[in-house]
Amino acid sequence: MWNKDRMTTRPSFDQSLTDGHEAISARGLTYPLGKYKPDYGVVHQVADGVGWTRLPIPDFLNHINVWILDDEDDDGAGEGGDGGVAIVDTGLHLPDTRAAWERALGGRRVTRVFVTHFHPDHVGNAGWLCETHAVPLWMNRTEWLFARLLTADVRDSPPAAAIAQNVAAGWTPDQLAPMMAEGWGRFASVVSPPPMGHVSMRDGDTIRIGKRDWTVWLGSGHTPEHVCLVDEVGGLMIAGDQILPKITSNVSISLSEPEGDPLGDWLGSIEKFRALPDHLLVLPAHGEPFYGLHARLDRLEAGHREGLKRLHAHIAVEPRRAVDCFGMLFRRAIDDSLLGLATGEALAHLRHLEVTGLASREVRDGVWYYSAT
Repeated sequence: MWNKDRMTTRPSFDQSLTDGHEAISARGLTYPLGKYKPDYGVVHQVADGVGWTRLPIPDFLNHINVWILDDEDDDGAGEGGDGGVAIVDTGLHLPDTRAAWERALGGRRVTRVFVTHFHPDHVGNAGWLCETHAVPLWMNRTEWLFARLLTADVRDSPPAAAIAQNVAAGWTPDQLAPMMAEGWGRFASVVSPPPMGHVSMRDGDTIRIGKRDWTVWLGSGHTPEHVCLVDEVGGLMIAGDQILPKITSNVSISLSEPEGDPLGDWLGSIEKFRALPDHLLVLPAHGEPFYGLHARLDRLEAGHREGLKRLHAHIAVEPRRAVDCFGMLFRRAIDDSLLGLATGEALAHLRHLEVTGLASREVRDGVWYYSAT
């Protein structure tokens, strides 16, 4: 459980930063800016020296939040002597996203680029921004290596392991056909090549950005070593995809670690983040800034725990494939656009039951069937 000794009084939120917007509360969370969201490339100050803008994403997510931090020392000058900005997360490498960045920066000097994790909507423009502004990339080492690997891995057809995993989950030949036709390497199509080198961020590191000290908190499950940046004194947490206010981050079995337990890692990270004080203003990658960190962690855990219970009861009736568990686990229809995400998430839940001794797996003609134990 979280550490009560770390609880402190919530810092007063600067009401001038709400720009007249009225706070709202829902499901135990408080959104101090209400339903406000900045237009793409328009920067809104959410705290002293912390700007928020959105970049477009052409899918169901619609947007990503990125953060522009004043990067000055106590004398008001950055490394180059003229006060600049550091960037946290970068959006997809697409023309409209790059145009939004030009609008957001407005000619300001970029000092460095931070990326929370390797997913395309976060790392996509990192290489372009670092090259354009001649600045270093700050990432966790594992996340940087994944970005480097995936931008280089472009093939005419999917790897055999990817095909085998989807067959094992129960995909039909018709469901496999589009995957076979698309080839492999869509990651590289929306990600500019990351720099050859990086500055590694490790769990517990403290990084001075402008007049704020940010501590690195690593989470796992969504990606292997997702970076969150926490300024406890200033009451801020840049959470990336690790803690979102309204949706749950995808937790999937990966090709890189097919016998891993990403859902176990995710639940462990939830417990870890409960050690943070509840007063933090959480700055998520999707959705709006909110208060209520512990309430959101509790809800995220409860959702997965309830899903695991339903799943265990489902496979107790008869052996099931991953695709047989979609309706019960997600409580909604899964169309082809969500098939990959749903498959990875279902496999992660089944794998967690297996790891914790609540399920066993049988292989029949390359297809995995899970039974309750």
